[in-house]
Amino acid sequence: MISGVLTLFLTPQRLPMNHCLRELLIRGIDMKRTTTVYLFLLLFVMPGFSQFRVYSNEFLNIGAGGRGLAMGSAQVASVNDGTAGYWNPAGLVNVKDYPQVNLMHSEYFAGIGKYDFASVAIPTSNNKRTIGITALRFAVDDIMNTLFLVEPDGSLNYNNIQAFSSADYAFLFSFAQKLKESGNRNVHFGVNAKVIHRSVGKFAKAWGFGLDAGVQIIQNKWRIGLAARDITTTFNAWSFTFTEREKEVLYLTKNDIPVKSTELTAPRLVLGIARDFQLTKKIGLLAEANLDLTFDGKRNTIISADPISADPKIGLEFNVSNVFFLRAGINNFQKALADGDTLNQKKVWIYQPSAGAGFKISNVTIDYAFTNLANQSNPLFTHVFSLRLNLVGDKNKKKK
Repeated sequence: MISGVLTLFLTPQRLPMNHCLRELLIRGIDMKRTTTVYLFLLLFVMPGFSQFRVYSNEFLNIGAGGRGLAMGSAQVASVNDGTAGYWNPAGLVNVKDYPQVNLMHSEYFAGIGKYDFASVAIPTSNNKRTIGITALRFAVDDIMNTLFLVEPDGSLNYNNIQAFSSADYAFLFSFAQKLKESGNRNVHFGVNAKVIHRSVGKFAKAWGFGLDAGVQIIQNKWRIGLAARDITTTFNAWSFTFTEREKEVLYLTKNDIPVKSTELTAPRLVLGIARDFQLTKKIGLLAEANLDLTFDGKRNTIISADPISADPKIGLEFNVSNVFFLRAGINNFQKALADGDTLNQKKVWIYQPSAGAGFKISNVTIDYAFTNLANQSNPLFTHVFSLRLNLVGDKNKKKK
């Protein structure tokens, strides 16, 4: 159960639900078993016509895998495992010989928000192509619906409270292929078809569809990556269901009653460059920098313009004999009000640091990431664990 009191008053300001929840929780709202929600639901309401929305489908930008999150989400150039279906589908061709499974679970805001990731990558027999399937879920469960808490006579009837979940799902179907293989240059290409489903209890549901594409170029110790997401503009078609009694309550409390609508997600382009350094015979270093370009309007980023904004990401990975790994990263640079400024006039730059580690034993790799979701003086830390498993068959049977 969610613990605390969360009151979301309905206003004309319409922001994506996940963003509103994030802002409320970062400010430290204390939650109890009884959650007061005056239809939370309308946080999803969009105008009755199609348009690009800033932060649309933002749950798809949380990340995947302990490695990527520990490196500050700087991945498009170097990702080489099953999580590539999320970061850059071209990287899936690095999964060779055997199928690979990746699993991750993380919780945010003291367990209120839950995020799950699972993927399977299957290479072909000649290792020139790879097929991948990825599933993601971000949800806030056990939200209390207090729409009918107050009876017509003004009394409170707690038996009228019901729980529901707000959940976002995405399913990615990936295909990757080697375009060129030579002594010092490899070129890989990949594409995703993704299906999106979002639901807010029985009140609102949406289905969407989109396409991603990616390229990786590896030349000597350099790696270059490009991931184009939502290249055809991903859409979500929303539908809303209310009973006549629910509509009456919404009307009496002066809230809008939402109607069917379509939400469009603008394309996003992520550029990356990485380099391998061999420090000693056993110790290596990978450094990667990404630039995340969005085209949906002015965002709170280092380079902020309308319609293009840019957000840099930097990540490092030390490895010892490719068995033990140490990682660090930084991303999500934003301007925010200084904590000590009582007049709310002074703005400072904040950022999201991350760190982590990993180790590989035979066909199993376990990765850990330690990330900060808020500013440096009032941090909210999240621990993330992920598992990577190579499904190696019976070697003796293979020899026969």
